[in-house]
Amino acid sequence: MGSVGDPTAAVPAGRPRRMTLPKSHGREDPVFKQATVFTETPAHGAAFIFIHGLGDDAKGLEDVADQFQKNNKLPYMNWILPNGIEDKDAMQRAWYRPTQFKPFPADRPELKEEEDEEGMRKTVEYIESLIDACVNKGLPPNRIILGGFSQGAAISLLTDLTSAKYGGKLAGIVSLMGYLPLADGYKIQDLRAKCGLPPTQGEVPCFLARGKKDQLIPARIWEGTLKKLGDMGLKKGAMDIHEYDDLGHSISAPVLSDLCTWMQRVVPKLED
Repeated sequence: MGSVGDPTAAVPAGRPRRMTLPKSHGREDPVFKQATVFTETPAHGAAFIFIHGLGDDAKGLEDVADQFQKNNKLPYMNWILPNGIEDKDAMQRAWYRPTQFKPFPADRPELKEEEDEEGMRKTVEYIESLIDACVNKGLPPNRIILGGFSQGAAISLLTDLTSAKYGGKLAGIVSLMGYLPLADGYKIQDLRAKCGLPPTQGEVPCFLARGKKDQLIPARIWEGTLKKLGDMGLKKGAMDIHEYDDLGHSISAPVLSDLCTWMQRVVPKLED
């Protein structure tokens, strides 16, 4: 895998802080939004790897980063917005073959749609390479937030639970209108065992948000996600759970406000 820097990123005068991000075959380069405030000590910066959902791309989330930076929120944070690969079957960008959730579970196990575990694992490997780039720049894992919307949220949760490199080590995980994939049975536990991870997870803070009118992620899937995270050892104190009455499968201003407050807590400003 090669690498590429973002030549369009704005660099403070006299402060070359170029980050080299991985280049993946068949995938557009990530959008990189450099921190607007330079930190003399690299480890005092922060990064948010923010993953888009099904059918979207990195530019679809760029406005969120712009809002934070224009309002001087977490100015020491670098934003990395990766791109999914065009799924020829789904005819849209995806991180893995999508699954359709119904409000009620299938009557028989054989009727349940099979999840794309292979596609998910390949995506987790790509996300690990983005985290590697941040670490190589001097950011410790506990100054890196990983999160996303919908499929991006699913990949973020799965990375935290199954990454041999970074499972349980990041500053926090953000799940916006998402769910935990491979939650049935012991699939996640088996993946953790293969990676040499302990049976249960550590106390990585998680920001979990869902719109109560979200028809793509039914309430039973949301509730199953919270239960599975608890079963994996994540205590309620580590889960910052938000449900929004009038929100569907989208991001709203109240969501971003709550997210900002949470991020300021998990990656606070550090004095040089």
